[in-house]
Amino acid sequence: MPTVPAPRVPRLRAMAGAAALSASVLLGTVLSGCEYEYDDGPWDDDFPAAAAPAATGAAIPPVLPQQAGLNQPLSGDELDDWVDDVLPDTDHDVLHTSSGSVDASDPRSETTTALPGGSYSVTLACRSADRVFFTVRGADMVLLDLSLRCGTSAVNIVFLPTEEVLTIQIAGQAPANYAYMVDRA
Repeated sequence: MPTVPAPRVPRLRAMAGAAALSASVLLGTVLSGCEYEYDDGPWDDDFPAAAAPAATGAAIPPVLPQQAGLNQPLSGDELDDWVDDVLPDTDHDVLHTSSGSVDASDPRSETTTALPGGSYSVTLACRSADRVFFTVRGADMVLLDLSLRCGTSAVNIVFLPTEEVLTIQIAGQAPANYAYMVDRA
């Protein structure tokens, strides 16, 4: 009868277990040296640590309150000054700009002159206690559709493949001022 060698599987399992044990011991040794220590300098009993302030029971507000009237719509010269502040100065050709006021019950829709094909920068801004919704459409599609948090300006790049007239729709959930500018990108 021929002799059959003993299978080596148990031996391989034992070697794999020993390797895993060695790796975990090595990893534990390496990680135990990863402790961060603060160097506060020498400890001097003549200068005790500062005491924590006493709790008053009043919660500290997470943010400062906004200045009253900061987001309230403007009119007249104040509106013109605001528009000058929020629309950027540009070296490019400004092809269309507009500003005004809108009520929640009275959305606005305006159009530009025919713009030749190319890339354009559309800057949008608003002033209101709530968001203002801007939709910019070309002849066949919506180019921009966004809800803008007032107090910020948004600059977007749009591409017109051919000459088109843009329609800009402005709607607010509360009374608002808006301003926008279309210039070459």
